[in-house]
Amino acid sequence: MNLLVLIIIFTAVGGVLSVMAAAVFLLLRDHHRKALLPHGISFAIGALLAVAFWGLIPEAFEKVKPEQFQSLSATILAGILGFFVLEKLLIWRHCHYGSCEAHGDDAHSGGSAAHSHGHSHGGAKSAGALIILGDSIHNFVDGVLIAAAFLTDVQLGIVTSLAVAAHEIPQEVGDFAILLDSGYSRGKALFYNVLASLTTVLGGVLAYFSLEDLHDSLPYFLALAASSFIYIAVADLIPSLHTKTDMKTSLQQIALIAAGVFLICSLHDIAHNMSV
Repeated sequence: MNLLVLIIIFTAVGGVLSVMAAAVFLLLRDHHRKALLPHGISFAIGALLAVAFWGLIPEAFEKVKPEQFQSLSATILAGILGFFVLEKLLIWRHCHYGSCEAHGDDAHSGGSAAHSHGHSHGGAKSAGALIILGDSIHNFVDGVLIAAAFLTDVQLGIVTSLAVAAHEIPQEVGDFAILLDSGYSRGKALFYNVLASLTTVLGGVLAYFSLEDLHDSLPYFLALAASSFIYIAVADLIPSLHTKTDMKTSLQQIALIAAGVFLICSLHDIAHNMSV
């Protein structure tokens, strides 16, 4: 199958499915949603870290000469620091679970906490617009990173798409909750989230036509993709798991993180062996 077609399919399906899964998730009863969301976050952490350390980083280093190792490592470091700065500037904000200043307290519970705090953040229409803008930028970059992975190796592109979808679902749940709390109807919230998710396709298509002619730059895009996944997992998702410290919950979190790692590593190795 044509590589461009694969990029379009995986960027479109991953983005739209994550939005639809989040929409269905919001239809659950409040206590069911609160109970399930941390499990999804734990699994997403494992998937993101596995793709970064098992797929993207090794692939990037395989494609450069030894004298480029330091610059590639510097790219990963610069990417992590860059995503921190972007998040600080409120251009790119990932709020997945629990308390969040940018999106309002307990955004993922459907905005009830924001209502009780006088709509200090989530209740304003501007907050909803900011979420849509930030989500569009985020999804566009995800599309670029997925395309870079596909241009390197089809199997790597597939597992990268899966990892993106894994962390997009809990994010979309939070975005839905904020839009609903900002006064959007369920129909409009769904429409704007689907629209924002389609920027993933735009990023993937534009990257296909530009990155294909920049073969030497691909390892650095893979390094940036890895730094993005590492930052999301370590800075945004892992801290949300520390809100509960009892032994049972901690063991569940560890098991689900391990499951995410195992699934991605297994899929990557199976796909690699099939291609050899």
